[in-house]
Amino acid sequence: MKTFSLPSEEPKGRPDFLSGLNKQQKQAVTHTDGPLLIVAGAGSGKTRVLTYRIAYLLQQYKAAPEQILALTFTNKAAREMKERIQNLIGDKAKKLWMGTFHSIFSKILRFEADKIGYGADFTIYDTNDSQTVIKQILQELNFDPKEIKPKTIHNKISDSKNQLIEADTYQDRFVSSTLDDITARVYKIYNKRLKQSNAMDFDDLLVKPIQLFEQHPDILEKYQDRFKYILIDEYQDTNHAQYKVTKLLAAKYENICVVGDDAQSIYSFRGADISNILNFKEDYEDATQVPLEQNYRSTKAILQCADSIIKQNTKQLDKTLWTDQDYGERITVLENFDERDEANRVASHIQNLKMKHGYKNNNFAILYRTNYQSRVFEEALRRKDLAYQLVGGLSFYQRKEIKDVLAYLTLLVNPHDETNLLRIINEPSRGIGNKSIQDLIKQAREESSSIWNIIQNIEELDVYKPAKARVREFVDMINRLRSNLEGGESISDTVKAMLEQSGYMRALVEENSHESMMRRDNIIELQNAISYYEKGKEKPSLSAFLQEISLITDTDKFDEDKPAITLMTVHASKGLEFPCVFIVGLEENLFPMGARDNFDVDIEEERRLFYVAITRAEERLYFSHCRSRFKFGEEMRQSRSRFLDEVDAGVVQTETGATISQKKDRFENKSSGDSGRDMDYDWKQAHTKKTYKSPSATIHYDYEDGEDPFQVGTKVMHSKFGPGKIISRSGLGTDAKVVVFFKNRGQKKLMLRAAPLQVID
Repeated sequence: MKTFSLPSEEPKGRPDFLSGLNKQQKQAVTHTDGPLLIVAGAGSGKTRVLTYRIAYLLQQYKAAPEQILALTFTNKAAREMKERIQNLIGDKAKKLWMGTFHSIFSKILRFEADKIGYGADFTIYDTNDSQTVIKQILQELNFDPKEIKPKTIHNKISDSKNQLIEADTYQDRFVSSTLDDITARVYKIYNKRLKQSNAMDFDDLLVKPIQLFEQHPDILEKYQDRFKYILIDEYQDTNHAQYKVTKLLAAKYENICVVGDDAQSIYSFRGADISNILNFKEDYEDATQVPLEQNYRSTKAILQCADSIIKQNTKQLDKTLWTDQDYGERITVLENFDERDEANRVASHIQNLKMKHGYKNNNFAILYRTNYQSRVFEEALRRKDLAYQLVGGLSFYQRKEIKDVLAYLTLLVNPHDETNLLRIINEPSRGIGNKSIQDLIKQAREESSSIWNIIQNIEELDVYKPAKARVREFVDMINRLRSNLEGGESISDTVKAMLEQSGYMRALVEENSHESMMRRDNIIELQNAISYYEKGKEKPSLSAFLQEISLITDTDKFDEDKPAITLMTVHASKGLEFPCVFIVGLEENLFPMGARDNFDVDIEEERRLFYVAITRAEERLYFSHCRSRFKFGEEMRQSRSRFLDEVDAGVVQTETGATISQKKDRFENKSSGDSGRDMDYDWKQAHTKKTYKSPSATIHYDYEDGEDPFQVGTKVMHSKFGPGKIISRSGLGTDAKVVVFFKNRGQKKLMLRAAPLQVID
């Protein structure tokens, strides 16, 4: 094993950069030995503290650069920190192990993959790839993927992996319904299929290192000695697997420093466990806790508003944010008729702020709870000729033509990757029909082999003769391209040859449609990205390039310098800041989401999400809500968010400068299923009574317009399928249909007027 030596001489004096830190920041930076919890409030300079702490460890010769592991949640955060450290201490920062959990542990797995039965060039499957595999497995098990959704099964498997529940354990202890039983069966086959394809999914990048370390204590000790100091950013967002793998690595020296803010824990839906940060001092009894409480980002008014919200939560670490900034403008509440009115007024306010105060487009962010809300804002901004960028839309690397080209390239590195092989074996069409492909799959299953191994000897198989010739041509092409790449041909030249020999680019040109030309342009852009990658690397490799792009996130693609207004969900905005922020759609059942019936909804997490949204703002902040909103093709009355009743009334105002009317008791003495209708609005509507009776149901429903009980989120009972929850609705009147997720039967689409449904508490 490689050893790391430190200079024998003592450093002379303290680094000059410490003089720029406040007292709490300096304490966090200079506490070098033992476990450390840094509770970093929003805008308190946590990135600066992490950066300076690493620089301090190096300048004090506490560790060599190779002995410091810094884990982040985005490539962007890692890149920025590394650049800052390099500016402080020079080129030795390049040797730091710094990156996202997934990128760092995939790097370790590349070195150690053979210890757990994988090849070093394993493929990393994204969510779509995983769901493709699961869909195929469901079909092989004779389940209809339209009824049993691959996405649902994948979510269950992903949650299990993050909780370190293996397939056998899931089968033995966690099956309580038909859907669970199907999941257990798929889970086992899914793991086997990935192993045969020499592939790992995102969750495996965290789970497999734990298996590696537990099965090979010598490997664990090697990396414990390598990583003498461990730093983890955004610790409140870690899941159980991330907690476990870092605890294993830190066990020898316990020089673990975690930085986070429990008030910004907003990812429980993807497995984040807030107890990891809340219980850190129980895990490490000798831990020191340092709070960073001075906010450098927001005005006093914005900070006061955020503080009034987060104090409503009961589960939190003790801290009180403060700032030396000016008091600033009070927060303005916009009350709108509907979502179109909301979008138009937000666009108008942006125009006025630009004219009166000189703001630029990239000074603005419009934050919403769910992606579908973006449409009306896009339309409004286009009408006013205001440039915008949408964060969270279809990723460049998720476009069909890009996925196709990357599938070809993946096979050059890992030809056993079944999912990518099946994707392009007849793309573009080369005369290999679905029947022939199914014959190949069947043969592979019978021999417990990969499809690639099967088609190496295609002449010996019972396959349609013309298709057999086409398969042989495909195999020869892949082998030829692999040989050229291994012989030293550049990635760029290999891609060019692949596009020519496969006929992919020619097919797009021959189609000669607007869409095909756009696809061709996207492929050219991918070629540019590959050339740029090669230019910036001393030893570029196709495997490394594929790994790099497989770990790109939406936040990594955000361009803060682009002269455009940013549209994004609150979740996507975490870690960013803007001079002017509009938080829109502040209505019950939208933000907070699902508050009407509290079905699997954590109001404290929704409140933390609102806190995150507020603390993105530096100078000006707007809240916006609608009186009505179109849902399922019908205009429905909206109740403004309970959060608007919780904010400090002294820091918010209406557009006229008046104090907003708050009702603090709107949700008191009511069941969690009460939507808390807001009676602030003077609605002059005719309340025509209607009676809804499901023919097979035993209950009659009397309700007024806008109060139909069969809404998205409602829990229902079906006489045959049992308990479930409405997850979507379409159609009007007697043509209304609902999609219900039943605990024991999966998803069902039902005609509302005929289905024997009853609302349950």
